[in-house]
Amino acid sequence: MIRPDVRRVLDSTALAHLATVRPDGSPHTVPLWIGTQDEHIVFLTGPQSRKARNLRQDPRVALSLVAEDNPYEPIVVRGRVVEWLEGDAAWPIIDRIAVKYTGRPYPRGEERVVAVVEPGRQTVGVG
Repeated sequence: MIRPDVRRVLDSTALAHLATVRPDGSPHTVPLWIGTQDEHIVFLTGPQSRKARNLRQDPRVALSLVAEDNPYEPIVVRGRVVEWLEGDAAWPIIDRIAVKYTGRPYPRGEERVVAVVEPGRQTVGVG
């Protein structure tokens, strides 16, 4: 279940930073657009991106965000990718996230997939 104070930031236009684990065990981090779908966290990516390849090998994630109205209260969510959506199942979520950040649906020129994250530990503030 996503905590209400965490959901508020996930549903805003704050950027998230995603940390994954590379095949050699080293960390990989990247900023990304993010959203929610029921009690899951969702983000879009290319099916062959580094983050997608990392997550298909090891589904654990760490997400870091800060609320635009309070950058001094960090939010960290740990969880795991429990599902990948593609094609017709993915595009409504992709478009909803793109509209949130840009005001427009996502262009159809590139293949995209959606990672569905089951949140685990959620920390708000320094902890």
